[in-house]
Amino acid sequence: MTLEFHVDYSLHFFTFGMSRKIISGIAFSKDHKMSIKYSELKKKLKIEVKKPEQTELANLTHFLHSITEEQRGYYKNAALDYLESFVDGVEEPIYQTKIPLEWDIPFPAPQKPKFTFIDLFAGIGGFRLGFQEIGGKCVFTSEWNHYAQKTYEANFGEVPFGDITKINESDIPDHDILVGGFPCQPFSIAGVSKKNSLGRTHGFLDETQGTLFFDIVRIIQKKRPKAFLLENVKNLVSHDMGNTFRVISNAIDELRYTFYPMVLDGKYFVPQHRERIIMVGFDRDHFKGKEEFIFPKMPQFPPMVVEDILEKVVDEKYTLSDKLWDYLQRYAAKHKAAGNGFGFGLVNFDGISRTLSARYYKDGSEILIPQEGKNPRRLTPRECARLQGYPENFIIPVSDTQAYKQFGNSVVMPLMKEVGISIFKTLKFEEKKHVKSSV
Repeated sequence: MTLEFHVDYSLHFFTFGMSRKIISGIAFSKDHKMSIKYSELKKKLKIEVKKPEQTELANLTHFLHSITEEQRGYYKNAALDYLESFVDGVEEPIYQTKIPLEWDIPFPAPQKPKFTFIDLFAGIGGFRLGFQEIGGKCVFTSEWNHYAQKTYEANFGEVPFGDITKINESDIPDHDILVGGFPCQPFSIAGVSKKNSLGRTHGFLDETQGTLFFDIVRIIQKKRPKAFLLENVKNLVSHDMGNTFRVISNAIDELRYTFYPMVLDGKYFVPQHRERIIMVGFDRDHFKGKEEFIFPKMPQFPPMVVEDILEKVVDEKYTLSDKLWDYLQRYAAKHKAAGNGFGFGLVNFDGISRTLSARYYKDGSEILIPQEGKNPRRLTPRECARLQGYPENFIIPVSDTQAYKQFGNSVVMPLMKEVGISIFKTLKFEEKKHVKSSV
């Protein structure tokens, strides 16, 4: 797959074939056509996630992925500033043409996208993977954890921007759909109380300030995407005695979006019981509240069982030690005697697992695999990837501990893809209605 973009003299050394200093050491295709592999470029320009907030790499990789002049404009200056550090002075360009960039990564973006989206609280790219598979082009990504950024870049060739609270909403490109799995936080009444004391009116948007949901609100308010897709834990609905979800629902109404929340279970796509609240919204200014959206119909039976995702040969390091296994059994017995349901979860090979959590790295107790003649074992990181619906070529470039955290925090990718299909169908249907009505 290649991505073409124009180069002119204002970019002098740009596009990494333009300057002899940048071009040296980069291998081109055997047929001598001018093309550059991302992997070669990555080494040459030191694109490597080592710490949080590597904004210069985020701008550079976002610029490389941009396919319109408008999109490039958001990242161009910062990308060129970074490139300047690799060149002493301005050189005459070698070429002034289109330079194909070959994305030799597992999941390149579609060359002819059907819609655009942004990926907030992106994690390792579960939303992006699903949306790319249905023709979506990601134009902005944000994820604060640099280990997750490392995994994201390895698979998509793009370094996410960091802390979303530090990003101005005006610096985000326009997009059709906003997606994100934001953390669950209670809403403070401090800001509201202050306004009341000053005799000012307040709305539900005011109540979101100081939370990460507020960052979603301010981006929606500024960029007005046609639709959004948000994901959170099922308990969001009852969190803080229902106040959290009430504020979210009413804030979305104040933003003038029609709101469609529903709890869906990932077990219909992967062998894991994973209920999540899925929240979809459509811009009332655009659709007038007349969009025809329905959530995807869940299959009658789960398509897979735990045995389907297990590796044939597993390293002994994943087997629980005698000490840990003894502790888990005693812990479970203690809580069972007290009438509690806490305890480890030995899977049924012909069934589905409990919910994989971000704490899985600690002891793996919620999903243990029985082994004949020895202690049970944890899932391997690859099995965790499969349990969340990731394909086999998804790269896991981090330690087991970080991988467990990342997959435990991830969305069920194929479920998000199915919801994305329903959203896209709604956008296309409304577009066709608009065309017919204007004829």
